[in-house]
Amino acid sequence: MSGGVDSSVAAYLLQKQGYEVLGIFMHFWAETLSGESEVTNKCCSVASFNDARRVAQHLGFPIYTVNFDLPFKKLVVDEFIAGYGAGETPNPCVNCNKYIKFDLLIEKANGLRADFIATGHYAGMKRQGDSIKLTRPKDKAKDQTYFLYNLNQDNLKKILFPLSDLTKTQVREIAGKAGLGVAEKPESQEICFIPERTHNEFLKRHLKLIPGEIKTMDGRVIGKHQGLPLYTIGQRKGVEIGGIGPFYVAKCDFETNTLFVVSEKEDKALFRKDLVAREVNWINGEPKLPLRAQAVIRYRHPAVTCDIKKNPSGGLSVKFTKPQRAVTAGQSVVFYKGNEVLGGGIIDKQLK
Repeated sequence: MSGGVDSSVAAYLLQKQGYEVLGIFMHFWAETLSGESEVTNKCCSVASFNDARRVAQHLGFPIYTVNFDLPFKKLVVDEFIAGYGAGETPNPCVNCNKYIKFDLLIEKANGLRADFIATGHYAGMKRQGDSIKLTRPKDKAKDQTYFLYNLNQDNLKKILFPLSDLTKTQVREIAGKAGLGVAEKPESQEICFIPERTHNEFLKRHLKLIPGEIKTMDGRVIGKHQGLPLYTIGQRKGVEIGGIGPFYVAKCDFETNTLFVVSEKEDKALFRKDLVAREVNWINGEPKLPLRAQAVIRYRHPAVTCDIKKNPSGGLSVKFTKPQRAVTAGQSVVFYKGNEVLGGGIIDKQLK
């Protein structure tokens, strides 16, 4: 329970269904800035805990706090920093769901002799024989399955997604009618462990950034960048070159410390027809390859048809039927077959 409307309504619905419910509030790592006290992690602030505690008291069940400070720092924050330092654009929510919200939380639930864990994720499940499929939820605008492709059968047997058949509007209505006190609580859209609205200031504190040249694709020098980890493929905001532009990031060359840009949003340099994926997970075991499926290359990106096969040097080769804009190393590519999530992996730097 995070103190938000989704996890609060998930708890309420399970209680209404006859489950014996207890709440778990997770404490994550928060940065301590020089000369200041610890900065609050947006996911586990005192205010958030108080909201979660009030909901638990209102519904009459206990709530416990677990400290995942150290594993969160190692498996989420440090990996985020290392990814940017290596020239990638990682998604910390993928690792948080994989290592913290499910692996560690399931371990904690087992210690409490709980039969299941439930979350406020917008995702669904469908049993088929002895296996469980991860599926898209009813509310496609809130679909969070992109972050859950690392789940496996052992995980899914212990998980409940009570919001799978509800829209966000319905969830807020349920919270209001149940008197949970969080019906209109706004959502946080930023990365929880970064105090600023964008991650650049955080990266400046944790990485050694080396300024370098900004060039057009034909090699013409037009400006200076502040450090390549501050830029990602397709980015426009932050590429400021003496009042001219706009410019879009097309390539970050770490060997020469050069940022390459283009002036057109739809420039062909921003598009790729294929990618290589590593650290692949298949939710129901590896399917027969080659395989035609749909791929999502970043959160809320439309699913596009692709052909998947094994890559000779490891991982998977993924070829799109139509070139895609801003395919970015470090992001996840997630595979779907209709509403079913097949699995996914990390987009590798060895882009073709």
